[in-house]
Order: sequence, then C-alpha cells, then structure tokens
Amino acid sequence: MVFEDPNGLRILYDAGRTVAGSEDPRLGDIDVVLVSHVHGDHLGDSRIESVNQGTCASPETNISTTPNSNSVEIAVAKGASIVVGSEMASFLANKVEGLGGDPSSVQLVRFGASRMINGVSMTTVPAVHSNGLSGDFIEGELGESLSAAGLGAYVGPPTGYVITFSNGLVAYLSGDTGVTAEQKTVVADQYGAELVVMNIGDTFTTGPTEAAYVINELIGPSAVIASHANEAATDGGEVLPDTKTAAFVEAAAPPVYVPLSGRTLAFDADGGCAAGCSAD
Repeated sequence: MVFEDPNGLRILYDAGRTVAGSEDPRLGDIDVVLVSHVHGDHLGDSRIESVNQGTCASPETNISTTPNSNSVEIAVAKGASIVVGSEMASFLANKVEGLGGDPSSVQLVRFGASRMINGVSMTTVPAVHSNGLSGDFIEGELGESLSAAGLGAYVGPPTGYVITFSNGLVAYLSGDTGVTAEQKTVVADQYGAELVVMNIGDTFTTGPTEAAYVINELIGPSAVIASHANEAATDGGEVLPDTKTAAFVEAAAPPVYVPLSGRTLAFDADGGCAAGCSAD
C-alpha cells in the first residue's frame, strides 16, 4: 500500500509478497519504506513476478527475495529511507549495506518518539503479535541452524505506525495486531487518528469482529481501509458476501474502503474521502 502526501512524499507500507519488486509500475517514486515486522508476508521473503499474478487468496509468489527481502530490495533501488522500530533497524541496515545502499538510510523510531521526513511525522506504536525472523533471512550456519530447529531470530517487538501528513491527516497503520490499550490511549487520545488501516484476517490478528471493536469503541476514526483479510474478498471490485471483509464492513460504524490493486483514494485532513470513494 502506497501513501502520497500532498507535498509529494511517497510512503510504501509493508511491501510483503504482492509488490512485483522495484519495477512494479504501481510504485512510482518511493521516498520511505515502512516495515511493521519481519514476518515473510510483510518484510517480503518472496514476491510476484508481475502485477496481480495469482489471486488475493493465492498470489503466485514464485520469486524468492531472501536473504535480502522485497522491502530492502525496493528501498535500495528507489533510494528510499526505511523507518522502523525495535531492533529491526540494525538488521535492515546490514541488509541495505549488503546491497550497496547507505545503511544510514535506515532510521529508527521507538515507541513515544517520532521522525519528521519532508513535513510528514512518523511514529511507531505497539502491536500485539510476534516478530520472529526466519532463518532464510540469516545467511550462513546460524540461519541454517535456526531453520533446522524450526526457530527464528527475535528482533524486538512488532509495531504499527501513526503517520501525520502535512495536511493534518493522521493515519494509524495497524500492522499485524490484536486489541491493544494503545489503540485508545495513543492512537485515539494522543494523536486523534481519523484514518485507520486495520488488519481483519483473524487467527493471527484481529478478525472482523475484534477489528470492528477497535474501530467503534477504541479509536472512532472517520474512515477505515480494511487490510490483511487473507481471502478472496472481492469480485469485479465488489465485496463478496459471507467473507470476513463483508462482516467487517457490516460491523464497522465508519465507512470502510477496500484496497483494490491500482485503486487510488484521496482523504482530507478530517479523514473524509475526497476521491475514489465508493465505500463498501
């Protein structure tokens, strides 16, 4: 998912496996890459070869991107900064340097702090999830030993993000998470997020019912973008009945927008959708 500030700054959030590398025509210029945590479906242990290869339920991710990751390869190719929390920064800096990039382009921002890049403020917030790094990302004997044991390396807690754009819009990007106290105390009370990108996939994160509770009772934004549904949620751009996405759309109080490939949505400072807005 790519966010563009009114001043032109472009932010890629959790490239994962369904961005076709740095040459994906949907990307354009990228100035900042965000990585909420290092699981392969977010950092990117593989990727599609071309745009929309496969389906949302089963993308054809036949290009391996280990040990570097899709996110790092894109950041280096685009000359973008990477903004992360936890111990992920030093790990990703090593990967950037290994590909010939500048390790100082990886910028750490811990909970309670912020980074300002070209008029856009970025902070990390806690996520309730795990953050194990697959041995496939770790070269040599250590990586092989971890993989053989069914273990991963730990690189600190996973995160979400709060982004304050130059027009005043505050967006919360949940990453992979369950219900957290900070969704009320930090995301809502401190920052006043009006746009939320919320995971709804269930089992590994909040499902549609839990996600709707976060939206309705804890944050109260003006608009929501559903994410990480882990299903074939739409047909011809329309939400399919009896899906997790349909359940979330029904349960959430504010308008819910479904992120379709190539679809552009524009939001004003209050989280109102100004373009591309047929809410489901």
